[in-house]
Amino acid sequence: MHIVYIHQYYCNPGMAGGIRSYEQARRLVERGHTVDVITTDITGDHGKLGWRQTVDDGVRVHWFSIPYNNSMSYARRIRAFAQFMVVATTKAASLKADLVFATSTPLTVAVPGVLAAKRRRVPFVFEVRDLWPEVPIEMGALRNPLLRGAAGALANFAYRNAKEVVALSPGMAAGVVARRPSTRTTVIPNAADMAMFDVAPEKVQTFRNEHEWLRDRPLIVYTGALGAVNGVEYLVRAAKRMRELDPDIRVLIVGHGKEWEPTKALAARLGLLDDTVRMWDKVPKADLPVILGAATMSTSFVRPIRALWDNSANKFFDALAAGRPIAINYGGWQADLLDQTGAGLVLDPTDTDDAAEQFVKHCRDDAWLAQARSAAHKLAVEQFSRDLLFDRFAEVLDRAAARNNRTAATNNRAAAESRS
Repeated sequence: MHIVYIHQYYCNPGMAGGIRSYEQARRLVERGHTVDVITTDITGDHGKLGWRQTVDDGVRVHWFSIPYNNSMSYARRIRAFAQFMVVATTKAASLKADLVFATSTPLTVAVPGVLAAKRRRVPFVFEVRDLWPEVPIEMGALRNPLLRGAAGALANFAYRNAKEVVALSPGMAAGVVARRPSTRTTVIPNAADMAMFDVAPEKVQTFRNEHEWLRDRPLIVYTGALGAVNGVEYLVRAAKRMRELDPDIRVLIVGHGKEWEPTKALAARLGLLDDTVRMWDKVPKADLPVILGAATMSTSFVRPIRALWDNSANKFFDALAAGRPIAINYGGWQADLLDQTGAGLVLDPTDTDDAAEQFVKHCRDDAWLAQARSAAHKLAVEQFSRDLLFDRFAEVLDRAAARNNRTAATNNRAAAESRS
């Protein structure tokens, strides 16, 4: 098939961010499909107006410069969403396609996806990475009743026009089904990139030796966005108590986002910055494996809001791929996995002193660490390997295309019979 793949914030391994779309697109090419990705250059580094094209492992990537970061106001972000919706609609409609696939967020990517699919009379498949508008409403970010209504209508529009929907968690799938029970929905979470995170022990030891502040000390790592939903100050507050209990434990925060400066300021105010707590700017995805390889434990956090429990954070699956225990401070399906397998810790969502005590206890427990690493690796291999989940993804696209072909054949027969 010729597949048009719309993702506003596509990243390859040389960039900082999730690489789900890159991995899925390149595997589609390996199976003989042609893939055109439509995306944005959020950095604005290339400067020129209009589209530019690159090739990532056989995938044609079409970039349009629209600056974006989560430090922007909601109004500025909405403007970026609208800009991409317009330019992506034009680009998608200009490309040949046998299937159109669009992945959120934002929800507005459904518009170019649906319109291009209708123009080409081909199936549209929609992927839900965050449940909109439910999440921003519960967070208080979407208060205007008219905007809430418009966002709900857009979600209904996307689900109604999709032959199939891919949801990244069971909770997201339930949200889709609640709005559109007749649309077939498949859960395909984020994945563990086993080969990428298979790092030689010598490289990990070199990394530790290069940093005098680390060496052989226990290391707790957070990698990823420091946005409004993440609440990474939770880890900084826990680090204050950790230092009192075990001064040798180190915390490394690697990322970027709206809460970067406030989190850094908090660490400085508590006397932790550049001592117990280190903060590094975002790094390319390809640099994460050695950082996680050096971690005693990885982490994933969200603010204490129920709607955020349904996330499918890349950092969770990166930890599994690296064979590292992961600590989270929320409930839901990931917490259930950790409780069932022992691959990490489920922390109290607000009690950072209790979290500190859990970190201190488990970072020094060699038997628990060995068991948790084994459980994390087993989850990665048996349930969340990229190859395993890609097969499920490819089945969804093949099924949507086959259903469309059957419908077209039926319509053609009906038309022929009516003419006769």
